Amino acid sequence: MPSEPAVPVASKRSQVGVDWFAFFLADVQTGFGPFLAVYLTTEKWNNADIGFVLTAGSIVALLGQLPGGALVDALKRERLLAGLSMFAIGMSALWIAVAPQFSAVLLSQVLHSAGSAIVGPALAAISLELVGYRLIGERLGRNARFSSSGSLIAAAVMGAFGHYFSSRAVFFVTAAMAIPAMLALRLISEKEFHREELEPEEPRPEYHFAEALKELATNRTLLILAATVCLFHLSNAAILPLVANVITLRSADNATELVALFIIVPQLVVAFVSPWVGRYADQRGRRPLLLVGFGALPVRAALLASSSDPTILVAIQVLDGLSAAALGVLVSGCVADITRHTGNFNLALGFVGIAMGIGGTISTAAAGIIADRFGTATSLLTLACIGLLAFVTFAFAMPETRNPNGAPQLDQTKQ
Repeated sequence: MPSEPAVPVASKRSQVGVDWFAFFLADVQTGFGPFLAVYLTTEKWNNADIGFVLTAGSIVALLGQLPGGALVDALKRERLLAGLSMFAIGMSALWIAVAPQFSAVLLSQVLHSAGSAIVGPALAAISLELVGYRLIGERLGRNARFSSSGSLIAAAVMGAFGHYFSSRAVFFVTAAMAIPAMLALRLISEKEFHREELEPEEPRPEYHFAEALKELATNRTLLILAATVCLFHLSNAAILPLVANVITLRSADNATELVALFIIVPQLVVAFVSPWVGRYADQRGRRPLLLVGFGALPVRAALLASSSDPTILVAIQVLDGLSAAALGVLVSGCVADITRHTGNFNLALGFVGIAMGIGGTISTAAAGIIADRFGTATSLLTLACIGLLAFVTFAFAMPETRNPNGAPQLDQTKQ
């Protein structure tokens, strides 16, 4: 099979623009995590109302994956859509800060989730069109590095603002971070985009959502990928909440610091190894490192179930970083390979994103029930078994989507 055709190298200005857009996007998204629950609690909200608005946002984010991806595929205006989405997300943060009433916060959560469903595929599309299939792994690795760095720095900055000022200040900072994100987009030149690589082999006069969905639903390789990442998140999503609960019960005095380390350690691993993961995958294929990422999950869950030493628990989180780096970079790369010349890259990303969301949603509920009835260790071992099933399924069913010479293996992706 011939190697991938040469693609002109993107300018440093455009590459830096994507770097910093990924960085500030992570900054903004960090504000809508645990900080929102803390802020609403200080505003005298009850747990039921907090849970309702958070759930509403999660539902919109899940349901918005497919239409968000389809919109990016259909309009081919990725930079514009990313800018509008960041504006919407920034305004939703500002709205939460200014008017923390139930209806305003609910609408803000819906607006934020809708914007997030578009901005993620838009960033992926910008990355692919800027560097082409030959270098997409390395580009996604850089995205992951800047995103992880942004999350770490944002958490520290927002935590400081919340401590020294108020929890409301966090959302003013969140809204402000949308501005440099939009400015970063201006550094990216659309003249350097290679949209022809994303176009269908047989040009279509217009985009048909139903036909595109049918095409994805009959793609065996994409279905296998979606199933395995669903199992992965079914195993993975509940692990941190379970361990955080154990740490809080056993080490109440320093539980916050330990939980923070649980989050920081994997982010540092992701920031450190992600570019290398992308380069390796571009040169030698995606499957080997994905096997490492899938394999690290059941080992991590089993080790967490067998230890209660806080130092050991934190050290085990290195495995979480390996899984996050592998899947965070390479799943999107596999989707790019699988949908090459179909025009459905972002829709397929949404399809896989829904699979992830379903797995994660079921995980926390099911693991909580098991932990209440049989104990946390049993729940973690159950999650380890699900993670092992994900690894075995991927190992035996998922083909390599990329040849060592850099060309997608199209004969497999059409099965």
